Amino acid sequence: MAGLAFAIALGGAATWAPGSSAMAQQQERSSGGGLLRLLFGSRPTTQESPPVAQPQQQRRQQQRATSQPRRQAAPTAPTVASVDKSEDARKILVLGDFVAGGLGEGLDVAFSENADVVVATRTNGSSGLVRDDYYDWPGQITGILEEEQPDIVILMVGANDRQQMVVDGRREEPRSDAWMSEYESRVRELATAVRVHEAHLIWVGMIPFRFRTMSSDMIAFNDLYRRVAEEVGGEYVDVWGGFVDEDGNFAGHGPDMNGQPAQLRAEDGINITRAGKRKLAFFLEKPLNRVLADGVAPALASFGPQLPTDLDPEELDLTRMERTQPIAVGESALEDTGELLGGSVRRAPGSAGTHSSLEERQPAAAVPGRADNFSLRRQASPANSRPADL
Repeated sequence: MAGLAFAIALGGAATWAPGSSAMAQQQERSSGGGLLRLLFGSRPTTQESPPVAQPQQQRRQQQRATSQPRRQAAPTAPTVASVDKSEDARKILVLGDFVAGGLGEGLDVAFSENADVVVATRTNGSSGLVRDDYYDWPGQITGILEEEQPDIVILMVGANDRQQMVVDGRREEPRSDAWMSEYESRVRELATAVRVHEAHLIWVGMIPFRFRTMSSDMIAFNDLYRRVAEEVGGEYVDVWGGFVDEDGNFAGHGPDMNGQPAQLRAEDGINITRAGKRKLAFFLEKPLNRVLADGVAPALASFGPQLPTDLDPEELDLTRMERTQPIAVGESALEDTGELLGGSVRRAPGSAGTHSSLEERQPAAAVPGRADNFSLRRQASPANSRPADL
């Protein structure tokens, strides 16, 4: 009994010893059962120990890691398959500012698999026709054309031209009378240089921007570009409608070249995204393909009858050519006639007794018993006839 009381006293002292819960769990694991093992010599079945309390900072980190989704890797730009260009490939040269640079990138993708067309881009992002002290397009274009020797020249400039211009030593405000007169002179000089080089000119109009005042200036510039390009024998392509909404306002999002919704403009409302560049080039594909087809196969552009080359022109009397005038549908000349337009009907031999009009022809008598006999009364046959007295 004395030994038992001494053991109980030792157990109580061990129970109330100071220390953390983690230290108590560690001592219980090392003692292997404590008093019960000392008395009975066997280790009791112990329940699973409660988990160790984690520090608060560690729990917050785990919660933050589980609550935040994993960041996906940024999608890589699709690679564009390109083919080797032929030696006699026709060259398209793109000139202008940063918008023209985006157009050149889109055209490069559009014709990447065409071995007969090569696209060259010579643009200056901050350039324009106003600050000739920064970059003089009319003075530089002749050297560029002699170096590149293009077949088609695409001009797109004007996004940086909303600023003062020095005219005769004076600073003129944008779109003033003196400003517009000098600006038109520079536009005409640039377009004329392309035509003198005997290259096909395509002037592309500016696109809208988020700022309304900027877009209104672009509309005035586009009217000038169209008029000058057509006067010098070039072509003008309007791309405004592809970057506005149904109300005609600036649209940063819209259908891409495939009709799928996409972001066409950057967040600043000025620059163009990859989808916008490709859509901008899509507006140029049709006129470019037409010009390229005319240059490759000029005979395809001519329509109408072709005269034989071995005939003497003096023997051809065009005044004796017989032409049939068009007749409107329902005209009286089409009625009560048995002749075709441009000639008379010739009957075949042995057909003198045939009728010349449908009105004079009478249907043949129906044969009794045949499927086409629709008469109401059928003729009685002798086999089916019955005596009158029955």
